[in-house]
Amino acid sequence: MTKVAPSILSGDFARMGEEVRRMERAGADMIHCDVMDGIFVPNLTFGPKMIADIRKYAATPLDVHLMIDRPERYLDHFIKAGADRLAFHVEATEIAEENLAHIKAAGIKAGIAICPETEAERIFPLLDRCDLVVVMGVHPGFSGQKYIPQTTEKLKILRAEIARRGLAVELEMDGGANESNAREIASAGADTLVSGSCAFNSPSPETVIAAFRG
Repeated sequence: MTKVAPSILSGDFARMGEEVRRMERAGADMIHCDVMDGIFVPNLTFGPKMIADIRKYAATPLDVHLMIDRPERYLDHFIKAGADRLAFHVEATEIAEENLAHIKAAGIKAGIAICPETEAERIFPLLDRCDLVVVMGVHPGFSGQKYIPQTTEKLKILRAEIARRGLAVELEMDGGANESNAREIASAGADTLVSGSCAFNSPSPETVIAAFRG
């Protein structure tokens, strides 16, 4: 069954604890946390303290996605804050292998994220070091964007390579998923779908999450 990870970026920042629990009651498998630095992406969100504060309320895993330049500077901060899954962008660092090893050594799941323009083949050499790969279905930085259809093919390429090598790597699609395209994205190979505004802005997030699961 496809897992669903609502992105807290679309929640009410004045009520974060309540928003986390609202999504969990609706059936969320984990809470997705988009961390942006205004350098790697043209937006600012929050840092380790927000993750630590959300951790106090979340019963489900925290899926932390670092959209920041040189993520190695802050890995320990987010690990200490309570991330259960920690992914960074391959485009933002020159030491991806070292970062993955560092995260895994802390006992949490380590992941690579790739932007829409990045070819799937670029991260083939890193797949055996990953627990998960986050494929961006939109340009990173802002929620509510329309899904880029070409990223579906990227999922298929990655799923085929993972299967060919017999690896246990999860694929996560982040951005643009909705009730209309969720099944197609999952069929292309996504194990987890990130839902931002689609879930948080719905009067019935449980219906959205159920639709994402197919």
